Amino acid sequence: MNYYVVYDGNCNLCVTLVRLLETLDQGKIFHYIPMQDEQAIAHWDITPQGCELGVILIDAKEPQRRWQGSDAAEEIGRLLPLGSIFVDAYRALPGVKWVGDRVYAQVRDHRYTLFGQRSCTYHSPYKTAQGTSR
Repeated sequence: MNYYVVYDGNCNLCVTLVRLLETLDQGKIFHYIPMQDEQAIAHWDITPQGCELGVILIDAKEPQRRWQGSDAAEEIGRLLPLGSIFVDAYRALPGVKWVGDRVYAQVRDHRYTLFGQRSCTYHSPYKTAQGTSR
């Protein structure tokens, strides 16, 4: 099963997390599209403004199944080996998901101030074929 991760290729934090995923996954589950690739995201009916709510995870087999923001981060974690154990525990703790959602939103909205902005967009070696295949 494959998933597409739409991420901010200009955000230092986002790129660091994508590189970590690349190392863990080696392209087996995830393929990556930077939100700056407007042609590729338009192929998925995503606008640059739509990306402002955070990372987007798209199920390749059912592209209408999508997660965004902290929900996407949790789903990515759940898909990793043994990840569901940690995500399920996180979700089970009262109030923790609510706090996590608020922290995610703050980091998302201030990511360049907190972590810096890259001078050029990062393109993953585990991208979709020509960046746009479904």
